[in-house]
Amino acid sequence: MRISSLFIYPIKSCRGVSVSVVSVQDIGLEHDRRYMLVDPGHTFLTQRDAPEMARIAVSSAGTGWSVSTADNGVFQWEPRQQGQQFSAQIWKDQVLVIDQGDDVAEWFSHALGRHCRLVGFAPQERRLVDQTYAVSASDAVSFADGYASLLVTEESLAELNTRTSAPVPMGRFRPNIVVSGASAAWEEDHWRDLRVGGLHMTAVKHCARCVMTSTDQTTGERQAEPLKTLATYRHIGHGVIFGQNIVHREKGVIRVGDSVTVTSRIV
Repeated sequence: MRISSLFIYPIKSCRGVSVSVVSVQDIGLEHDRRYMLVDPGHTFLTQRDAPEMARIAVSSAGTGWSVSTADNGVFQWEPRQQGQQFSAQIWKDQVLVIDQGDDVAEWFSHALGRHCRLVGFAPQERRLVDQTYAVSASDAVSFADGYASLLVTEESLAELNTRTSAPVPMGRFRPNIVVSGASAAWEEDHWRDLRVGGLHMTAVKHCARCVMTSTDQTTGERQAEPLKTLATYRHIGHGVIFGQNIVHREKGVIRVGDSVTVTSRIV
């Protein structure tokens, strides 16, 4: 098996960026979900409530970032590592964040038609994963929903698409690591420890999927698939499942084409 694609999502819930090589850090892939939007009450925003976030493209621009939409033009900003700090809510966690300034906040507020601010993950912050599934008490994550990375296989998507009313692209599932060459669809349900590009990673929890998978990642429009079909045969526990949540056990670099080896499985 090999890595067939890698993706990062610099701003939580905005459009992803395909990369060929990326550094692996303990809280996630480098630049992945290091920024997020918050409402006036300092609660995080996602496509669940604002599907139009899918229309916001993100790309690197020198030492900063560029964001754009078809209607709102292009805006570039330099990340702030210092400045106004406050606590923001993401799920049940209160996380220390750094406000990225009025100009970028104004651009996002106009693009989304709602007041919001862009914040960055404070370097000194440590947001722990759910200790029920952690491998180590120190396992941590940035602004991703719960774990450092999401791994999916091409084989599972291909099987799902034999059942859906229309093919669903991989981008709907917003993965970080896409693997090809699995011996069967849904084989990843039973994976535990992995060597990904030579780095030790652990699959800790099935990924329960939400309405974001039914959001077109170009237009922001809601559709029935894939949740409609997944719900008919991919219930595990209390969720509709696609993919595995991963914690990183080592730091390093991974590349498209790197080998992926399962070193232990859940029976």
